[in-house]
Amino acid sequence: MTDLKRPNRSFLENNQQEFAELLTFIDFAQGLTIGFVEVNQEQNKTHLVTALKEHFADTDVRLEVFNFSREQGLRQLREAVMQRIERIKTEKKLVLLIQGLEVAIGTDGVGAYPPILQDLNFMRDAYRQGVPHPLLFLLPDYAITRVSKYAPDFWAWKTGLFRFEASQQSVEQLRVEAFEQPLPRVASSENQAQIDQLKQLLMELNPTGKAIAPQNVTVCGEIYYKLGTAYLTQQQPEEAKHYLLQGLKVIHHQPESDLSQSLQRHLGSAYKQMRQFEQAVSTYEAALAAAQSLNQPERVAMLLADLGNVALAQRQFEQARSYYQQALDIKIEFNNRYSQASIYHQLGRVAEELREYEQARLHYQQALDIDIEYNDRYSQAGTYHNLGGVAQALREYEQARLHYQQALDIYIEYNDRYSQAGTYHNLGIVAEAIRDYEQARLHYQQALDIDIKYNDRYSQASTYHQLGMVAQELREYEQARSHYQQALDIYIEYNDRYSQASTYHQLGIVAEELREYEQARSHYQQALNIFIEYNDRYSQASTYGQLGLLAEAQEDYKQAQQHLLQALEIFAEFNDEHSAVMTVRNLARLHQATQDDSLLTDVAQHLGSTSEEVAQRFKTLGEQS
Repeated sequence: MTDLKRPNRSFLENNQQEFAELLTFIDFAQGLTIGFVEVNQEQNKTHLVTALKEHFADTDVRLEVFNFSREQGLRQLREAVMQRIERIKTEKKLVLLIQGLEVAIGTDGVGAYPPILQDLNFMRDAYRQGVPHPLLFLLPDYAITRVSKYAPDFWAWKTGLFRFEASQQSVEQLRVEAFEQPLPRVASSENQAQIDQLKQLLMELNPTGKAIAPQNVTVCGEIYYKLGTAYLTQQQPEEAKHYLLQGLKVIHHQPESDLSQSLQRHLGSAYKQMRQFEQAVSTYEAALAAAQSLNQPERVAMLLADLGNVALAQRQFEQARSYYQQALDIKIEFNNRYSQASIYHQLGRVAEELREYEQARLHYQQALDIDIEYNDRYSQAGTYHNLGGVAQALREYEQARLHYQQALDIYIEYNDRYSQAGTYHNLGIVAEAIRDYEQARLHYQQALDIDIKYNDRYSQASTYHQLGMVAQELREYEQARSHYQQALDIYIEYNDRYSQASTYHQLGIVAEELREYEQARSHYQQALNIFIEYNDRYSQASTYGQLGLLAEAQEDYKQAQQHLLQALEIFAEFNDEHSAVMTVRNLARLHQATQDDSLLTDVAQHLGSTSEEVAQRFKTLGEQS
């Protein structure tokens, strides 16, 4: 019999009867006999497995432990078990203990029907022939719940269910460890370790099918909040939403508490990450109303900024600016200088989107100055990144590269792998702009690998789009089309209609290069319709320009002239001299082909010059070409 004086004695002493019943189950089990053993804490699983091995060491039972904790993608358990059984040679009664299967099953109520449980249920009868041995599944509470829910036929075969409880001392120790350290601000293995620890504690305090003890209600609410926050950091908003909603349900009788408001606010952030903007706004507004009624100005400011973030994501720039300014006014009124930095940063983003680059640069510098003043090195990274974006838009590529590298160095210093993706992506854009295509492709692939690792499917779209542009520049048109289609599929999946426009535009260029003119025209028109729908006048110019080149290729010079003049009008309106020059070059070529001098007057009108000056400019451009 196992010596209960060993280091695991506390756990086993608290579960002597359950342990004895489990031993009896194993002794009497013959052929395929299924049992489930519930243990929540990892160290207790180790204690139990050690005790079982010691007990059966000198008996006619051979206990084999199959650990699947490294096989998250496991789908066919029966085949995996049979492969391991083939390597075992014994005359003893073989008993199999399956451990670590929760990584494939899942330990909460989030996600689709787990493939491994589909297979377990479907292949139930095949276990009689393939695995004719007693089977023990060592799992935590919530994983067992998922088995009962998603594999009910297999669950119905169980002969025993053994629940081992953690000692009050170990639960208290777990509680202290889970709450004494703050959640990491970046997605990391440390972040995941704390998630696992919080889940273990939650399973002890809120077991399936049992009411939470009154003294544990607030603690469970706090655990749900910390889990939701951690999953937001891990860029897993579905999981975050699940836990935040559960937290609100648990503390529903405390609707005005700080915890309730924090759960509500983070729930809004989960909806925003999922691009469910209406739900995000509704959730934030409910929290805002509560904060205003309770006269909590700091929380009001945070929620106004949150609403600004949603408006920004929806390209409602003036609305976003209004929310940010209201938030900033409150922070200035209450002399909260440190938190003003994030608002200045967001005001910079609004200005950048509106092509107010000097205003954007000013706001970013205001944010950076505050972060430096308060020695918040990590927050400086995001602002350096966005300063790089402004320099990039102004074609100051070396300055852009410098700022991106400053951001990247900080993200690497803080081991923020996820945030590095966006900076690698933008470094790729800079490399592409200076025609260093292989370097651009390398940076895009670095970004894509990170987004795939963190399952950030939405962010993958923009990188696929950029990979398409590199392939297009290298005249790898089918590869370009494939990447653009990957981007488009994701944008459609996430209902991001605006971002589809740029990809349709690029698909039009590919089709035009392949002389698929009707397909090209269709794609350009799709892009133009979206830009008009979203009132993005500046982006319309590039598409009008491409429609002009397409018409020229088909020798429809009148249509070409009309579209190129539409493009020139917009570029001149936005003072984009570089793009205007390129458009004038195309119009000069068109004039040479048609000798239509009315074109001189039209171009002169858009450039604010005379027909004679335009004629001379056309002549010079013709000589250069």
